[in-house]
Amino acid sequence: MNFQQWIAPEQYNMSAEIDRHKSDKIALRWTDDHGSNGSITYAELLKQVNKLAGGLKNLGLVKGDRVLVMVPRQLEAYVIYIACLKLGLVIIPSSEMLRAKDLSYRLIHSEARAVIAWANGTLEVDHITEELPSLQYRIDASRQSTEGWVSLHELMDGQPEEREAVLTHRDDMAILAYTSGTTGNPKGVVHTHGWGYAHLRITSSWLDIRDSDLVWATAAPGWQKWIWTPFLSVLGSGATGFIYQGAFSAERYLELIQTYKVGVMCCTPTEYRIMAKLDTLSNYDLSSLRSTVSAGEPLNQAVINKFQDLFGFTIRDGYGQTESTLLIGNLKDEPVKLGAMGKSIAPGLVEIVDEAGTPLPAGEVGSIAVHSAMPALFHAYYRDPQRKLNNIVGSYFITGDRAKRDEEGYFWFEGRGDDIIISSGYTIGPFEVEEALLRHPAVKECAAVASPDEIRGHVVKAFIVLKDETTASDALVKELQDHVKSWTAPYKYPRRIEFVRDLPKTNSGKIRRIELREQEARNHGQ
Repeated sequence: MNFQQWIAPEQYNMSAEIDRHKSDKIALRWTDDHGSNGSITYAELLKQVNKLAGGLKNLGLVKGDRVLVMVPRQLEAYVIYIACLKLGLVIIPSSEMLRAKDLSYRLIHSEARAVIAWANGTLEVDHITEELPSLQYRIDASRQSTEGWVSLHELMDGQPEEREAVLTHRDDMAILAYTSGTTGNPKGVVHTHGWGYAHLRITSSWLDIRDSDLVWATAAPGWQKWIWTPFLSVLGSGATGFIYQGAFSAERYLELIQTYKVGVMCCTPTEYRIMAKLDTLSNYDLSSLRSTVSAGEPLNQAVINKFQDLFGFTIRDGYGQTESTLLIGNLKDEPVKLGAMGKSIAPGLVEIVDEAGTPLPAGEVGSIAVHSAMPALFHAYYRDPQRKLNNIVGSYFITGDRAKRDEEGYFWFEGRGDDIIISSGYTIGPFEVEEALLRHPAVKECAAVASPDEIRGHVVKAFIVLKDETTASDALVKELQDHVKSWTAPYKYPRRIEFVRDLPKTNSGKIRRIELREQEARNHGQ
């Protein structure tokens, strides 16, 4: 297959996609749950970017240095990301929900030289007890004065408003995103500057962003999905991005779409599901929406039908991974088959293959596989190059998901091929949940699996063998849930806990999570 149109020029810096929109057009518009609001033009945004780039350079950061970034939905997130890219620094996107343990692993494994964090994040970093031999600079992005931290805004003072991007090759590392695995610690996924070039060109036929659009993509900084859409796809298209600095509320989201006349919307399936359940949904005016998409997990057909019946637009599913970009989707000019994931973004890009990597005929279930030559496929797993090679069979990288394809080329999702849990769009490795639970003195053994849920798609369920069966109680369930929240990112905590006498195991003693998953599917009618 020919992927030439997605290959970046040899000398290429991802920030160029945004830098070219130097104008008085509004780049970002924001509001919060207290009624404050504001906006910034592309020209003013890039002036702030250049001032921060100067400050980071003067601090001592140089091309190739890794920088862990942990900030909320704020203007500063965009300034930081673009400035780092212009300097050739490698961004480690990190959720605000990560705890000291999560951050310690990322900082040590990546050999990060700097961390840029908001107020709560600075506290978590300061709680790390392990030695951080590579970490030299701690930068506070909020406007607070934190002891031992450099102020990001002071770094910008007196810096020039114009700056050329550092010369980078399309194969230079730009993003180091950590994603959960089924065993062990998260994997570091390496994306190059050339990935950004390919991503923009691949996703344009799905998102359908025009430069006249106000685009609201609800993903938070710290996730690859934020880089995908709110950051790169919006600003790289010259459109205006909408930022809501507040907690999710279905009513509030619908009010904002109506008030600001959002044109393009990208939500998680969970957000759409909750909005669809509102008895007052039909009272809102959503006529401004002309392109609505969903990603992270399959969206229920009933939810798609609800919006279609009330407002006349179709929410179009998309499928991709941290390791790539959009691979399968219901594209803007293609007929939508309700319940299907959509079609491959390009012919031959995605196949359904058997264990030998041979494409299967229509109707047969196999592994979703992406052609290994695609320019938007990740470069490697950081410090573990063999791991990517282990997942390549023939000409394809095996994603770990299973599906079938019909005669017309539409893909139909069947489920994960491994133990990864996807809940409300979050990817959760069972190991991380189990490790936290096993640190509680009451727990002898445990296994975490995906349990079907009407709103979140799936939730984490933990099967726990206690050291003393008589201690089982509702109070202990709450105690274990709070324990997990305190030890690792709160979105990973088990919403369901079942105390059991033993766990199903193989002859060699390995826990058979698949047996527990299948049991949960049966119990919830799937």
